[in-house]
Amino acid sequence: MNNNTVSIIIPYYRKKPYFKKTINSVLKQTHKNYEVILIYDDEDKSDLVFIKTTLKKIKNSKIIVNQSNLGVASSRNIGIKHSKGKFISFLDADDIWHKDKLKRQLLFMNKNKISFSFSSYHIIDKDGKKLKTIKVPKKLIFKDLLFSCKIGLSTVMADSMLLKKVKFSKLKTQEDYLLWLQLSKNNINMLGINETLTSWRKIDNSLSSSIKQKLKDAFQVYNKHLKLNIFMTLILIVSLSIHSLKKRFYGYSG
Repeated sequence: MNNNTVSIIIPYYRKKPYFKKTINSVLKQTHKNYEVILIYDDEDKSDLVFIKTTLKKIKNSKIIVNQSNLGVASSRNIGIKHSKGKFISFLDADDIWHKDKLKRQLLFMNKNKISFSFSSYHIIDKDGKKLKTIKVPKKLIFKDLLFSCKIGLSTVMADSMLLKKVKFSKLKTQEDYLLWLQLSKNNINMLGINETLTSWRKIDNSLSSSIKQKLKDAFQVYNKHLKLNIFMTLILIVSLSIHSLKKRFYGYSG
């Protein structure tokens, strides 16, 4: 594969109502040099025929079936391991890309000679209605990222060699946030594109338990993985929670 091939990694777990729209947004990409790696992460195999039929439209696609539910982090790591592209883009199975997403991001990264980029994005509801727009900063460093996760997973494009060195952790939530922190701590140049190239679908499933899990995992991020003391960990959890609420209600990411 040449230097502009993008490996698109999609973990799948019970997203059938939205999956066709997600794949259609891939098919509409103006940059056509890509491969799709879908990791089927459900012990219930009833959606497999549907997945295979939908992906037939994509010439260069691969389906990897997990024998048990491993979670999105392990599934993405499996996808990265099997990727062949120079670049990797992540796409959740219910999100949607702008048709020029890959093209604009590749041009941006090649022009700036960087190995990691992300973009602004819309938040949409289960019916596709736009709720908020999240604008991102031009650049992120470790110190800024510590207080708030400003990077939407489905907006990310990164050099594959970068992601084959640092893996997603096995946290149930915040696994992507921890990876961005680890990369920024290693002084990776992380630049944002102030264009809305992705629509992230917000689906409320067991919201209260989700919040509890996110707080628990945020503690793991700061205290266990980043080795910060309890006092600093609690301060950062409060900051992360406040910024998350601002993002949810006001479309604020600063």
